[in-house]
Amino acid sequence: MPQHVCTGAMMTCPFGVAPSTLNVLPKNKMMTSNMAAANIMDNVPNVNIPPFGMCSSMANPAVASATASATAAALGVFTLTPMPCVPVFPAPWAPGAPTVMLANLPVLNNTSTLSCAYGGVITFSMPGQMTEMVP
Repeated sequence: MPQHVCTGAMMTCPFGVAPSTLNVLPKNKMMTSNMAAANIMDNVPNVNIPPFGMCSSMANPAVASATASATAAALGVFTLTPMPCVPVFPAPWAPGAPTVMLANLPVLNNTSTLSCAYGGVITFSMPGQMTEMVP
């Protein structure tokens, strides 16, 4: 059974060079293992989800531009140039746990994923707590 996600959950992005930690604001006033509980709308960049260090996705315009410049400077030899991560999330976490609601939205569990507009799929490596489970 999946675990309920809360503040402190560790996330990874396949294009990021470092993990990131979920920050859940206590606006919903629900706790899980004495930590602020998350729902599927806790997906705001730089508020709920800090950057993942440097981004290496060629779909990211900053990476594509820097890579093109570096490749031109290297006389055509492809040179991937990571740039700072600035995630863009066009949709909420999916699927969540539809049978358990928090602020009229499904709670977030550790099997949920979040798609970045630049191609990365954010996943949880640790849910922030290990005792509360959600169906």
